[in-house]
Amino acid sequence: MVEAGVRDARAELERTAGGRTICTRLADTARRDGARPAYSDRVDGKWRTLTWEDTRRRALETAAGLAALGLTAGDVVALMMPNRSEHVLADLGALHAGGVPTTVYATLAPDQVAFVAADCSARYAVLDGRDQLDRWLPVLDRLPALRKVIVIDAAACPAGDRFLTWDALTALGRERLAADPAAIDARWKAVRPEDAATLLYTSGTTGNPKGVLITHSMVLHEAAMVEGASVLPGHPSGISYLPFAHIADRVLSYYLPVGLAAHVHFCPDPAQLTTVLREVRPHSFFGVPRVWEKIMAGIQAVLAAEPDEERRAAVARALEAGRAHVAGQEHGNALTPEERAVFERADAAVLAPMRALLGLDRVVQASSAAAPLPVEVARFFAGLGLKIFDAYGMTETTGAVTANLQDSFKLGTVGRPFPGVELRLAGDGEILVRGATCTPGYLNRPEATAGLLDADGWVHTGDVGVLDEDGFLRVVDRKKEIIITAGGENVAPSLIENHLKEHPLVGQALAFGDRRPYVVALITLDGEVAPVWAAAHGLEGADVAALAGHPLVLEEIGRAVGDANARLARVQQVKKWRLLPAEWTAESEELTPTLKLKRRVVHGKYTDVLDALYDA
Repeated sequence: MVEAGVRDARAELERTAGGRTICTRLADTARRDGARPAYSDRVDGKWRTLTWEDTRRRALETAAGLAALGLTAGDVVALMMPNRSEHVLADLGALHAGGVPTTVYATLAPDQVAFVAADCSARYAVLDGRDQLDRWLPVLDRLPALRKVIVIDAAACPAGDRFLTWDALTALGRERLAADPAAIDARWKAVRPEDAATLLYTSGTTGNPKGVLITHSMVLHEAAMVEGASVLPGHPSGISYLPFAHIADRVLSYYLPVGLAAHVHFCPDPAQLTTVLREVRPHSFFGVPRVWEKIMAGIQAVLAAEPDEERRAAVARALEAGRAHVAGQEHGNALTPEERAVFERADAAVLAPMRALLGLDRVVQASSAAAPLPVEVARFFAGLGLKIFDAYGMTETTGAVTANLQDSFKLGTVGRPFPGVELRLAGDGEILVRGATCTPGYLNRPEATAGLLDADGWVHTGDVGVLDEDGFLRVVDRKKEIIITAGGENVAPSLIENHLKEHPLVGQALAFGDRRPYVVALITLDGEVAPVWAAAHGLEGADVAALAGHPLVLEEIGRAVGDANARLARVQQVKKWRLLPAEWTAESEELTPTLKLKRRVVHGKYTDVLDALYDA
């Protein structure tokens, strides 16, 4: 039985999003705000910008080019390229031609590429250049359904009938569009709300990735929920740096901007993110927890290296004022005039200049998702005068279904359900979700779909949660990742790992102990913070591998483990640990492209190390 409030909220969402598609939404925006900036790429040190009118025109050209190549309704177009305008144009072009775009993670190995492309029977692929070609060329003979490979970088495009440059595709599209514009109009007007808007593959933390079907209706309902909760100004600016294979960036940098006529700046190299942040000064900024952790670690390293004790003390006082200011606004609390006044002084003197140095001074909506944001990270940025609103969702729910909001938030939680979303906990604590943004299922995976969706339409997320008395959700762990020790105790590894990662030196951590007598941990150094910390402690010129064996570093990591253990129950405490000499990355396969741990991979690669921690 659906509650009246949920039913009314769904009716309101349907009035906003019902009966529409991304194609019709783009047409409306181009007509209403066509001259406004849409997407900007940094080219030769300068920003090159497409307006919304440009975006739609070029999307139609791309659609006409794909149609000329033989694309028919429902054909899948695989995209593998960095964050750039052409990525959105290829995606929109596929949609307007009646196709289904799917972005493939750019870090996948050739065999993984072959699996995804074969699973969805991709007919076309749009690749950026040499790096992407190196992942596709070795497996093309295993993909007989793939008709044409389109390459953005003309210099990298191989010869042969199976290949085509992006410029040639768009030229073909312009020619076709000029000759018969009505044909492309007929195609995009024939797209229905229940048709697939994209096919997104899960990042594969538990085996082969699964293709999640996401419709136009789901996308627009999600955008309507996020927009309804937004505090952004009109036509806001943002930065796109996470992969478009990640549902969060698709919603925030593609689907939502189409309706808001927002201005998105692309940052294809995450290493340049701090530079782009300072240039763009966005109104909104989204980061997965690891991104926020790395920004925090960098700030902490700089503050720790400050030699002036008086300046360090002034910053510490300002950060405390910031934390008190945010804590006073949490649900159930009241901000006193004194706390507000202290914060305003601290903000003017210290915090606002610090945010400006980071490029975060115009941010009115900072958010995080993909994994629970450690509460200490949230509190750190609260001290900086920046509230990070943690949200919860998954690809299978088209992104966020719960969120902390400006007028209703609790740090350490992922907020409350959006209007129109039903959420409840199963008997074992598993989070169940039902609503208009939930997927109809996985492509070619009836058994997996049956495990995801029950007969009443509830999505079984696989996450374990707790709801407090005010309805705020806290995610405890993945259901299948709970450690059950040899003594029968249930332990959430992410809780332990988040405590360990609060130390700036710690890059990643994995807690282990299933069917073992106690918990152990594998730890890696943060590759950016470790050299700064080392220099401040007189260790010059050492790389991460060397630092991992240095007594001073080991002593500091030992303190980090001790600090974490002091906040954990006895059964959760790390009894033994090992600092590894290499970082974990998506390329080395310990992390997914969204920087989540691939536990099975880590367990497999470090079996001997883990066994040794128990043998000792």
